Amino acid sequence: MVKTTKAQTETPASGSSGPPWVLIGGVVAVVAIALVALYPRQDAGVGSPSGDVDTASEAGLEPPAFTPPVVPTRAASPAHPEDVPLPALPAVPNMVARSPEVVTAAYEFAARNPDILEYVPCFCGCDSAGHTGNADCFVQSRNEDGSVQSWEPHGMACLVCIDVARDAMQLHASGGSVRDIRSAVEGKYLPRATRQTPTPAPPAQ
Repeated sequence: MVKTTKAQTETPASGSSGPPWVLIGGVVAVVAIALVALYPRQDAGVGSPSGDVDTASEAGLEPPAFTPPVVPTRAASPAHPEDVPLPALPAVPNMVARSPEVVTAAYEFAARNPDILEYVPCFCGCDSAGHTGNADCFVQSRNEDGSVQSWEPHGMACLVCIDVARDAMQLHASGGSVRDIRSAVEGKYLPRATRQTPTPAPPAQ
């Protein structure tokens, strides 16, 4: 009969050459914790210091192209501000058959809106005096800032000048462009006029 020795029945000590299960389990746990810690950072937007998602990049949208600001075209003479006082109107004995209010309104409109009346012709024959547009019928000279330096007395005694300026003023108040105003004025006065000022064309709008 074979006898079993004591060495054959005893359990191997912990320091034996068996597999290190405790060590393997520890390594797996450390790796799992590291993956969990890194997972939110992988979802964050690439190249975003704050970690925010770059929605424009994800949507495949291109950033808007830079558009330079539109610079308005300056008028030949700067418009006259409403709060700048105007000189006293010239005294003319032979006033036109229009009320003082209408005449004053025409002069004020010419003073404050040269960017309109400089492109509206006159038909009274004042081109012989060197006028190039209806604005010259009311304003003789301006200062460097565009304010009125001296009035042109011609408009005080000319019915056509006043009526052209009044029509332009009413069309402007209705929202008409400078080109619309000029076209309407020419359509009204040119058929019965014999002369017209050499007025430059309005700028493109």
